[in-house]
Amino acid sequence: MSDKRTITIARGDGIGPEIMDATLKILEHAGAKIEPEFIDIGEKVYLNGNTSGIPDTAWDSLRRNKVFLKGPITTPQGGGYKSLNVTIRKTLGLFANVRPNISYAQFIKTKHPNMDLVIIRENEEDLYAGIEHQQTPEVVQCLKLITRPGSEKIIRYAFEYAKKNNRKKVTCFTKDNIMKLTDGLFHNVFKDVAKEYPDIETEHWIIDIGMAKIADTPQDFDVIVMPNLYGDIASDVAAQITGSVGLAGSANIGDQFALFEAIHGSAPDIAGKMIANPSGLLHGAIMMLVHIGQADVAATIHNAWFKTLEDGVHTGDIAKGGASVGTNEFAEAIIARLGQLPTTVTPIEYKSTNNTAEGTFALSPAVKDRPKPDVVRSLDGVDVFLFNNEQTPEEIGQKLEVVAGPEFSLAVITNRGVKVYPNGFPETFTTDHWRCRFQIAKEQKAVGHSDIISLLSRIEEAGFDFIKTENLYRFNEELGYSLGQGQ
Repeated sequence: MSDKRTITIARGDGIGPEIMDATLKILEHAGAKIEPEFIDIGEKVYLNGNTSGIPDTAWDSLRRNKVFLKGPITTPQGGGYKSLNVTIRKTLGLFANVRPNISYAQFIKTKHPNMDLVIIRENEEDLYAGIEHQQTPEVVQCLKLITRPGSEKIIRYAFEYAKKNNRKKVTCFTKDNIMKLTDGLFHNVFKDVAKEYPDIETEHWIIDIGMAKIADTPQDFDVIVMPNLYGDIASDVAAQITGSVGLAGSANIGDQFALFEAIHGSAPDIAGKMIANPSGLLHGAIMMLVHIGQADVAATIHNAWFKTLEDGVHTGDIAKGGASVGTNEFAEAIIARLGQLPTTVTPIEYKSTNNTAEGTFALSPAVKDRPKPDVVRSLDGVDVFLFNNEQTPEEIGQKLEVVAGPEFSLAVITNRGVKVYPNGFPETFTTDHWRCRFQIAKEQKAVGHSDIISLLSRIEEAGFDFIKTENLYRFNEELGYSLGQGQ
């Protein structure tokens, strides 16, 4: 019986096949005990008519092997197919995206020689839920979904990562001064979880100044945890200022599955030229080896990579105009140095995590197994969204005042989030999309769904075209909805 671990592998699109072949060659010569099982996903599959970009046989392989080394995949921009990267992460429950960002100032030019931070990005929700609708000819929306269990598991993962890797501080980035409910939830969960780790320093930054600090003084950070979109942007910025985005690998970790990859894209403009740097994917593979319990092989490869750079062997992206080698030559140079140690940096050592058994992390219990919160929910009213490109805010408001009662009163009308009725300003720019907030009338003790249905009937009879509704709830008497700007 073979002692090799079967790994699902996709070469990917663009430069993917080139850097994957180089990476696998290095792993083979280093003695990695893996058995590749190749699958086709991505652009080729899309073009063959599979709109998901991944066939059932590939899913079978992933679910069987539970560890995936993936080349970069081309994602169409603006339209077309959904991101396969996002689909795989969410379908397999890969909630934690782990991206180390380290400067190698001895070998690669960088303005931040002391940079060594890890960004842990929530991987399943936020705006990457991809729930979008065109609501009127002028307005589209994207729903930002932040959940308590999703926030809790990624934040607890960040603290556990810090604890296991002797990191001293965990920082949270959000924009909860503006998105008080969604980002506010993430920040509040961070504060709650932090209490369980008193030996780890914590801090919070608003995302804009936090990003500026990453670009300016990255050495001030250790581990940073943040929601999905911010994490995607911040990790690319952090990788680039280490010297090259082409150097960074990432791990995508879930309770049962793990995916490893480079953080960069498929770079179709240089595909086939054999000049791509395989280092990002190689670092993803190194993280994979640690994950499956082959830490010694991971260290051997990483130290040979150090030695290769130390000896001045660089691909074009880090040579910065100097002498450079191609993809295969760089891989051969690493292979030639396997077993050697660098002298200008401390050789790397890894401890195996061996996180391959199901339930290792146990951070994602099913909804039926989670504690039921002690929450009383009460209905305050309803936001009704209208399509209207013919009437002024004043005209809309006056008509809606008439149809609001007796259960509701019209509290405010907003356009793009800004109050335009009552007492709106004519200078405020408006579109054809109106949020009309109906709140429970003072004389009413309670309202229900049937009252909302009756309200919608009256709105329709008044000649208005409603697009959708959002119920307004309180949770334990706390507002579960935001006020309109100017309300």
